[in-house]
Amino acid sequence: MEKKKRIVITGMGVVSCFGNDVDSFYDSLLAGKSGVRELTQLSIADYPTRIGAPVPEFDLEDYMDKKLARRADPFVRFASVAAKKALEQAGLPMSKLDTLDKARCGILIGSGMGGFTTFFEGSEILITKGYRRLSPFFIPFIITNMAGGVLAIDLGFMGPNYSISTACATANYSILSALNHIRMGQADLMICGGSEAAVSPIGLAGFIANKALSTRNEDPQGASRPWDRSRDGFVMGEGAGVLVIESLEHAQKRGAPIFAELLGGAVNCDAYHMTAPREDGLGISQCIELALADAGVRKEDVNYVNAHATSTPLGDLSEPMALFKVFGDHMRHIKMNATKSMTGHCLGAAGGVEAIATVKAINTGMLHPTINLKDPEPELEGVDLVPNVAKKLDVKVALSNSFGFGGHNSTLVFAPFTE
Repeated sequence: MEKKKRIVITGMGVVSCFGNDVDSFYDSLLAGKSGVRELTQLSIADYPTRIGAPVPEFDLEDYMDKKLARRADPFVRFASVAAKKALEQAGLPMSKLDTLDKARCGILIGSGMGGFTTFFEGSEILITKGYRRLSPFFIPFIITNMAGGVLAIDLGFMGPNYSISTACATANYSILSALNHIRMGQADLMICGGSEAAVSPIGLAGFIANKALSTRNEDPQGASRPWDRSRDGFVMGEGAGVLVIESLEHAQKRGAPIFAELLGGAVNCDAYHMTAPREDGLGISQCIELALADAGVRKEDVNYVNAHATSTPLGDLSEPMALFKVFGDHMRHIKMNATKSMTGHCLGAAGGVEAIATVKAINTGMLHPTINLKDPEPELEGVDLVPNVAKKLDVKVALSNSFGFGGHNSTLVFAPFTE
């Protein structure tokens, strides 16, 4: 059997409620800060949920053409900034891109919702002013593939380029698909991850109708509380999380920084319910088993899980149940935390944002806490959920899980890079 190509992470870029610098983003997580706040900029006074973790206004600087930026949906802007920052970290600013074979460089940036703001505003114009007033950019900026399309035009990357949309598992699916393009010899370098900008009146209203959101408006920073018995739903977040991944040979040839190795991963489906996970966690446990087999690692080498853990009453327990099924007694030696306790749930971008948190844990030897965890579910007794305070850990092998409506499961496997 042919040995799989080794794939390494050479750049990371984030746009988040904590800004768009990867180091300060992770410092905020380590400090246990919450990015959740009251959404005073939205006209939602009568909504039962009036909190979220939005991206603050930021200067696009030279990361996107100003005229295009004014027209583009926020999810496209987020993706462009995160991707270019990831390239810069990889030692590939715009001035050095001509050193690459651009026909072998691709982009897989997915989105669960796409251009929600563009769609909402366009619908309002259609109803109040008529179809003649609709922007010619309406269709281009609502479709999920346009983040990658705009970026490819800007960078000149002509390799594999498409979007995946599997709800909250989107970014993980995109990263794994990008990895497989490199493994199959179809690309040397891929920009991959997810982008989402759904903190809007229609986005909130949709999840309110679904009864998925926390209504803890009086305590925004305490509202996202994964695994806590008093949790009452997730908090909407947004942003983008983007990785630059390369074959090891390509990265070494150009002298790229290497932050971690992406060993592999897997995806599958619960085939059970549109919005609820299987209570026995069967689909998730099978996905984790497949991911470990793809990565070629032993279960006893895994000592960290960045959990999906959204803070919903149903969802938070299915993942640990699956992990117990896979790891058994070894769960006592695994630390598990929930990034969403601070960032809220970034939906299609969540896996990208959490992949960055996982790589930063490998690089720093520090795990961020799961905040707001005061009364954990009894089923989790004996599992170190890194409650409320950051902890040291020499990460050997890490898993990052993301699950989406429709029963979509995904697991990525990361490790420190060794020669």
